[in-house]
Amino acid sequence: MQQNIGTVDKALRILVGLALIAMVFVGPQTPWGWIGVAVILIALVGMCPLYKILGISTCKKCAS
Repeated sequence: MQQNIGTVDKALRILVGLALIAMVFVGPQTPWGWIGVAVILIALVGMCPLYKILGISTCKKCAS
């Protein structure tokens, strides 16, 4: 499994994931906020399935 997510992309995904999870506890309080868990997991693994399908890579040192 080759990584295709760069450092900046990872940081943004983690922030967005945390914001989505926070929405479960404050704000609209809908279960849709738990999508943030998947976003964070994708960032931690470093491989985005959609990027793979589209042939995109934001990881400069991982691109070959």
